[in-house]
Amino acid sequence: MSSNTNLQHSLERLLSGVRHFRENEYPRRKQAYDQVTREGQRPHTLFITCADSRLDPELITQSGPGDIFVARDVGNLVPAYGEMIGAVSAVIEYAVTALDVDQIVICGHADCGAMKALLRQEGLDTMPIVQHWLRNAHAALSITEAICSKSDEAQFLKDLIEQNVLLQLNHLRTHPSVAGRLAQGRIAVYGWVYDFGSGDVLMYQEAENRFVPIR
Repeated sequence: MSSNTNLQHSLERLLSGVRHFRENEYPRRKQAYDQVTREGQRPHTLFITCADSRLDPELITQSGPGDIFVARDVGNLVPAYGEMIGAVSAVIEYAVTALDVDQIVICGHADCGAMKALLRQEGLDTMPIVQHWLRNAHAALSITEAICSKSDEAQFLKDLIEQNVLLQLNHLRTHPSVAGRLAQGRIAVYGWVYDFGSGDVLMYQEAENRFVPIR
């Protein structure tokens, strides 16, 4: 396939999806769309996850229009407050202060390319912005190196993915809007990991100090 043919094929896949949505999905959900148009959005959850195209937050949570407020970035990272004031920080502040969400979920996933890149940073020479962004996960790498042997690469990556979620939860708690609500008991924060291979979603249980499948 030529480059032009590839481009046209990709565009047509998008347009075909839009047509299907307009002709089939929108009519089926029209009542829900009418409600959120009339009442505005009232999401119960801020869902922070990776930009990986294999992960669909609405699908795995079976959420509809207006249910969850979603932020996506490379590696589901949350810079500590003051480190990198930008889109992620703005989303957090808006979701907590303006939308008054009840909870925040940070969701990592298996086979995370960002975590793989963190392990092999020489591959980031042509992506300096990504390399700089991944500094927000360096502490997770240090923790994983301290508690897990690199001899088992698959287990090391799994542990790194989980430690990264826990690190980002700690970063999240440094944001003033979140810290204040946590002190008041008005918001909850959770760490999840989604496994493509099994369809399992694991949630961190602090009492057990491990991620446990949601059943």
